[in-house]
Amino acid sequence: MGRFGKLFSGFRASRAAPSERAEEKPRGGPQWIIAGLGNPEGRWAHSRHNVGFMVVDRIAREAGAALDRRSFNGLCAEVELAGARTMLVKPQTYYNLSGECVAAILGYYKVPIARLIVVHDDLDLEAGQLRLKRGGGDAGNRGVRSIAEVLKTPDFVRVRVGIGRPAPGEESKDYVLRPLGRTDAEIIAAAVARAADAAPAIIADGLERAMNRYNQRA
Repeated sequence: MGRFGKLFSGFRASRAAPSERAEEKPRGGPQWIIAGLGNPEGRWAHSRHNVGFMVVDRIAREAGAALDRRSFNGLCAEVELAGARTMLVKPQTYYNLSGECVAAILGYYKVPIARLIVVHDDLDLEAGQLRLKRGGGDAGNRGVRSIAEVLKTPDFVRVRVGIGRPAPGEESKDYVLRPLGRTDAEIIAAAVARAADAAPAIIADGLERAMNRYNQRA
């Protein structure tokens, strides 16, 4: 069995284990994973599709950490959020293959799916809106779909950051990948700041309380 086969095998075994079984993780490993979705090349750094990266970068900054450790095809940093060791991840596999990186990390550290938080942009929400949820469909988001397919379940937590719909006649692909204009950048920046508070709130207070607090119109 190859390296990644062993990692995914370990992940499958962890799915059935209760989240309390921290003793099965490598010593000092994370208890939670927060993965922000985006594309690694600089030309997309300020695009709507990189909102997940923006949120994870902000969490890292506020925790005094740098996402400069490369592991499992991702840029990672370990921080403490609400008293829990948490790994922040920006998959470098490109957006549509995010599941390869996320599943490998969960498998290696034996982090339960219930403790995976995925942050991503969402066309179905107005720009600036925030929605927290667990599970459900992918609504055409290929990064979310990739993670669900590799993990064999959609039952992870999502922090959905609204980016709105493109203007009539504009392709969704072009809309999510082009750089943000000044006004849109301000709206998205405010949503990124709220999402960077919401993800740690899930760890601190639980998903239901965090939903009650953050699932409001921007």
